[in-house]
Amino acid sequence: MKISIIAAIGKNREIGLNNDLLWSISEDLQNFKKITMGHYLVMGRKTFQSIGKELKGRKLIILTSDPYLSVGDHYIAHSVEEAIYLAEKNGEDELMICGGAKVYKDFLPKSDTMYLSRVDWEGDADTYFPEYDEAQWSLQKEDFYPAKSESTPSWSFLLLHKVKE
Repeated sequence: MKISIIAAIGKNREIGLNNDLLWSISEDLQNFKKITMGHYLVMGRKTFQSIGKELKGRKLIILTSDPYLSVGDHYIAHSVEEAIYLAEKNGEDELMICGGAKVYKDFLPKSDTMYLSRVDWEGDADTYFPEYDEAQWSLQKEDFYPAKSESTPSWSFLLLHKVKE
């Protein structure tokens, strides 16, 4: 099973503030939906709670240390290994890692692919995408999207594959 990270990050790897997104770019959200549709998505409890709605056509695996958390029809995992096991057991071919920061950091060494939206934005944040060695990743595709307004910054979509040793 392939493990893929999907994230939107600012110029300084910013990903969130007060458990919320830093920008709203409709094309990026549509891209997220297209890429993740039909897959299992792993996310932390705070990310799950911040979304606040069902993600139709996708199964969620919530990574948490809370033994009492209840998440309806979704799965709960208490470790990276358990999340991977749940997805494999259910026939997943590409597990999507959707955040937050700790979940990205924990899955980064196990990931094969990254779908990164690099947003031309910098500012206040309290959550950051983990640092990673760019030399370990090969750029497969890059698409640039110009700014649409002051509130919708320019951004680039990058598809990266881990370089095999």
